[in-house]
Amino acid sequence: MTVQTPAAPAAPPPSTRRSPDRSTRRSAPLRDVATMSRREARRSIRSVDGIITAFALPVMIMVVFVVIFGGAISGGTGDYIDYVVPGVLVMCLGMNSATAATAVAQDMTSGTIDRFKTLPIFSPSALWGHVVASVVRNLASAVLVVAVALALGFRPDAGPAGWLGFVAFATFAIVTFTWVSAVLGLVMSVDSSQSVTMIFLFVPYLSSGFVPVETMPDWLHGFAENQPFTPIIETVRGLLTGNLETSTLLAACAWLTGFLAVSLVAGSLLYRRRRAR
Repeated sequence: MTVQTPAAPAAPPPSTRRSPDRSTRRSAPLRDVATMSRREARRSIRSVDGIITAFALPVMIMVVFVVIFGGAISGGTGDYIDYVVPGVLVMCLGMNSATAATAVAQDMTSGTIDRFKTLPIFSPSALWGHVVASVVRNLASAVLVVAVALALGFRPDAGPAGWLGFVAFATFAIVTFTWVSAVLGLVMSVDSSQSVTMIFLFVPYLSSGFVPVETMPDWLHGFAENQPFTPIIETVRGLLTGNLETSTLLAACAWLTGFLAVSLVAGSLLYRRRRAR
C-alpha cells in the first residue's frame, strides 16, 4: 500500500502577491505633516494670545505708524504709508513666525516631542506642522494688514506678477523665520523662548523698513545697510511698487536660503537628540 503525502500548496502567481503600496508609502509623510499642521492650527485657534499676536497686533502696528507717526515723520500720511507698509509686513511676518519657538518649547517641556518620537510617523512632521500652520496663519494676517493699509490710503503699483511674487517671497520668508524659531524652541525654555519675538520686533527698526538708512546716525549706516532685514524689506517694497532691483532680490534670497539651510540641518540634529526638559 502506497502512502500519498499531500502536495505542498502552490505558490501564488507573481501577479497576485501583495506588495507594499508605493503611493501610500510615499504619501505617508504628507499625511503626517498634514495631521501635525491641523493640530497646531487648532492650538492657535484656541489660544487668545495667538489670535491677538497674529491678527490684532499687526493691524495695531500699522495704525500706529501710519496714523500717529506718519504725519510727524514725513509731514503727511500719503507718501509715508506707501513706504512703511513693506516694513510693517515683514515685521509682522517675523513676529507671528516667532510664536513657533514657544510652541516647540512647550512640546519639549511637556514630553510631547518624546511621545511623537515613539510613533510610527515621519520624524520631522512635528516641526513641519508648525511651519505649515505658520505659513497659513501669516498669509491670512498679511491679507488683513494689506486690507487695512488700503483702507488707510496705501496704493501699491504692483501688477498680478508683482502680487504673485510677493506671495511667493513672503511664503519663503515665513518658512525661514519659522524654522529659525522652531530650532530656538528646541533649546530654550518656555519662558526664554518668548524673547524670540523681540528679535523680529526690534531688529527691523534698525533697517530701511521705517525710515531711510540715510536719516540714521552715521555709526548705524553700516549695520542697517548690511543686516538681513534691509534687503528682505526692500524686496517686498520693490515687489509692491513694481521697482524691484535684481541685486536686492538676490541678497534677500541669499540671506533667507542661508538661514533656512542652517536651521534645517540644526533642527534635524537637535530633534533627534533632544529630550523633554
